[in-house]
Amino acid sequence: MISLLRLAAAAFAATCLAAPAVAQDTSLRASYGEISLNAGFPGDPYVVPVTSGGTIDAADSISNDCRGQISNAPDFQLTYSAGSLPLAFVTDSPDDTTLIVNGPDGQWYCDDDSAGSLNARVLFSKPLSGVYDVWVGSFGGGYHKATLNVTELP
Repeated sequence: MISLLRLAAAAFAATCLAAPAVAQDTSLRASYGEISLNAGFPGDPYVVPVTSGGTIDAADSISNDCRGQISNAPDFQLTYSAGSLPLAFVTDSPDDTTLIVNGPDGQWYCDDDSAGSLNARVLFSKPLSGVYDVWVGSFGGGYHKATLNVTELP
């Protein structure tokens, strides 16, 4: 009887360890700041200097559709009051960057290279109001200087 209980406990533990879990913690303070912006904000684009990368593989942690090494905490957090304009997050770096955004709808949006060259872009044609948590990843690993641009411009 005791060995049956041990076997059941071991099977339960193995199942828990094998289950995928999102390691990104949206409750943590963003490493490179946070801001609240309203649609039509002045000074577009809003520019955030960041360092891309981390120790977590986004494909393993979030989805096979996501690329790059990222951190646990978001790099940047935007609280956005939407209007009729689109909203885009775009990286600018000489190194290969990726983007992972957790939108106000709780969904994950990922990109690698849509902004041309080695830069990423996540575009919301009809953005929702709410919190956007953003991770700037490094494709192939490492840590690299980058800029995250928040824009409503095409």
